[in-house]
Amino acid sequence: MALFLLLLPPLFFFPSLATLPILFPRAPQSLLANLSESNKYPNLPYSAHYFPQQLDHFSYQPKSYSIFYQKFLMNSTFWERGEPIFVYTGNEGDIEWFAANTGFMMDIAPKFRALLVFIEHRYYGTSKPFGEKSYESADKLGYLNSAQALADYAVLIRSLKHNMSAESSPVVVFGGSYGGMLAAWFRLKYPQIAIGALASSAPILQFDDITPWSSFYDGVSQDYKMCRIIDGFPPEVDILTKVFSAASLYYNYSGSQSCFNIGYEADVHGLDGWNWQACTEMVMPMICSHKSMFPPSAYDYKEFGDQCKKTYGVRPRPHWITTEYGGHNIKQVLSRFGSNIIFSNGMKDPWSRGGVLENLSSSIVALVTAKGAHHVDFRSATEEDPTWLIEQRTLEVEIIRSWIDKYREDEMI
Repeated sequence: MALFLLLLPPLFFFPSLATLPILFPRAPQSLLANLSESNKYPNLPYSAHYFPQQLDHFSYQPKSYSIFYQKFLMNSTFWERGEPIFVYTGNEGDIEWFAANTGFMMDIAPKFRALLVFIEHRYYGTSKPFGEKSYESADKLGYLNSAQALADYAVLIRSLKHNMSAESSPVVVFGGSYGGMLAAWFRLKYPQIAIGALASSAPILQFDDITPWSSFYDGVSQDYKMCRIIDGFPPEVDILTKVFSAASLYYNYSGSQSCFNIGYEADVHGLDGWNWQACTEMVMPMICSHKSMFPPSAYDYKEFGDQCKKTYGVRPRPHWITTEYGGHNIKQVLSRFGSNIIFSNGMKDPWSRGGVLENLSSSIVALVTAKGAHHVDFRSATEEDPTWLIEQRTLEVEIIRSWIDKYREDEMI
């Protein structure tokens, strides 16, 4: 049951569950992202800082200059001035969780004498522009999108380098899942700031019809082979509604809530942020085909749009991500105009079907492991790690080293 719950994707799980879902799409990390203040990680080896971030980077209206305080974490234990800065591009959740579960960056920091920085995504964790009212209306949520988040990272990194007299330090960005998409897009959008990106389990091809809409559920069925295909399933699928309710109870991981309100008013679980993104730009259609162990389902864009309109007062822009980040043929764009990006994917991760699974050029590299799970390469190394995982991380380090060496060579010219 737990595995089934962790793999629930966004919006339109089954036809009878047509309301916006309670769970984040990018499990498992996001299920644990919004820990209460009392449950923070007391031994996390990072200091917390707050950066005065501009509300709107793309408008010159007076209200655009409003300031909110964006949280970022930093560890300078191994850093020497002029050495690299490794930045995690935060995704949909509390930044402490991502720092605590991205031990790979801490593991390799001594090898590079690197400064480590984890930046929290706007509207998540404590980085809410309007405080507890940030999710109360579309007027306030309108500043929550990937382009604003990338601009946040660019502004913060430039300021940090200036204030730490680190102008010559090369920056490499890291990210997993949605954060991996952000890392790859950051390298494309701001190549003058980051010399490279490691994008782990980043389904950047999950938009429009670049990847078949059934790929996620087909992947679950193929990878885990836990259940046979369901025959003669009742059309009303009431049993799945009950399973969904069970998932809602399961989500109360902290035990701090006496009950779970599956409505969307005053959501203490912090899920409205991602649902807003899914209802605006992060539109990833999903269906269940006859090849999966799940009952077949269709994707109804009109119904989806109507739900978003009813919930938030806005309709989705289903083609905006491909318009903003490289077009429908993003692979061609990456190969022609991109460089220095590692796309790592494990084929035990259903999201891998929406990832880059082949080398696109000499510097747009795909590292694919048959047994890998959702950004498992970002976890801390352990004595139990299999050989294939050790080799994958070693190769990632070698590639990052080559980027930095080339950066140093270019500086000498």
